[in-house]
Amino acid sequence: MIKKILLLFIVMVSICGAYAQSQSSADLKKKQAEIQREIDALRKQLDETKKYKRQSLSALNIVQKKIRLREAQIRNVNQQINLIQGNINSHWRDIVKLRSELDTLRLQYEKSVVYAYKNRSNYDFVNFIFSAGSFNDALKRVSYLKSYRAYREQQAVNIKNTQTQLEQKIANLNQSKQQKSSALEEQNKQFQVLQEERKEKDAVVSKIKGQEKELLKDMAAKRKQDNALKNALRAAIRREVDAERKRVAAIEKERKAKEDAARKAAAATAKKEADDAAKSGTVVAKPVTPVEKPAEKPAATKPLSVFDNRDEVKLVSDNFEKNKGSLPWPVNAGRIAMKFGKHRYEGLTVDYDNPGITIEADAGSTVKAVFDGEVSYVISVGPVQGVILRHGKYFTTYSNLSSVSVSKGQQIKTGQSIGRLDEKDAGRGELEFLITNDKNVNLNPETWLR
Repeated sequence: MIKKILLLFIVMVSICGAYAQSQSSADLKKKQAEIQREIDALRKQLDETKKYKRQSLSALNIVQKKIRLREAQIRNVNQQINLIQGNINSHWRDIVKLRSELDTLRLQYEKSVVYAYKNRSNYDFVNFIFSAGSFNDALKRVSYLKSYRAYREQQAVNIKNTQTQLEQKIANLNQSKQQKSSALEEQNKQFQVLQEERKEKDAVVSKIKGQEKELLKDMAAKRKQDNALKNALRAAIRREVDAERKRVAAIEKERKAKEDAARKAAAATAKKEADDAAKSGTVVAKPVTPVEKPAEKPAATKPLSVFDNRDEVKLVSDNFEKNKGSLPWPVNAGRIAMKFGKHRYEGLTVDYDNPGITIEADAGSTVKAVFDGEVSYVISVGPVQGVILRHGKYFTTYSNLSSVSVSKGQQIKTGQSIGRLDEKDAGRGELEFLITNDKNVNLNPETWLR
């Protein structure tokens, strides 16, 4: 009985382990497919960059990201191999246990068969029963013989079941070995592709290095443009903050004026009633002026933005925040040529602290608002134009436009066209896109865009 329970326990553990491993394996394969789809999308983007005469930093960004994804793909395959190897080890342990159990069952069965053979005479069985000292003892001996026969039959069934389980485990082991072989082939394939992609990256770096003087010139022009954008943003935010403060102050002044007018009206009414009573000789009780308790000092709270003082403005800010990570891109099709913040490019002396993201797209592409808002500023930055939209206490900036189709103070809807992308060189344009809060802090647009 104990051996049967032990065998059942082994089978249950094996089934649970196999289920958990199959779940993990399915998750890894799903992740592998997702990474591959992203790599394929990057390949298409890289092909798009090849139509431009001049190699751009976006091509370098793409191949670098492809390499990072390929390395992630290799790590994923390694995890699958480790999982399969763990499965193989588990199968081996189960096979060893089942073989040991099978040997024990066979030995016990062999002993019972030998015993049955030695006592195979019907006379022996009859003699065994009739030699009992009492009728009850004879019944017990009959019951014993039946139990012994059932025990032998169960032994045969256990041997058969254990043999079946052993064969299944061996089949599972062979299947896992085939899976490991396939995974190793996939790993080698990924390594080969990685080597090709590293060569591709080196070729892009080499090509860009040949244009490094022009690139440094572009960076100097971009730095000048970024400074102009920063100044324009600072001025726009300061102006909007001042205007909002004035609006809030005007609302507060109007509220106080209404309260003062109400108090004066109440005082005039009370005076008239008192004068009328004096003329008629009627005694009028003086109104008791309630003693006002000193106002309690409000608990210290986190200072709010001036834009949070009006519900309608705060609502726009809150909606903008709620859409973080799901804002639409400002162009239909584009690639990030330069990411947000500080970064360097491998093999180049170029480094830059980008206040937003630089999006490469076809020249003449329609540039769209990423959220409902109001045009705060339309600016000129050298030969190109830019638009600053306000969304409550947030601001989005779109620069490098050849033309603008909106005007200051205009209400804008999500996806509405605000202008066209200017040509930088040979059909290529670069949109400078920034997201800034009312404290004039630049935020990473990649975390806001979907």
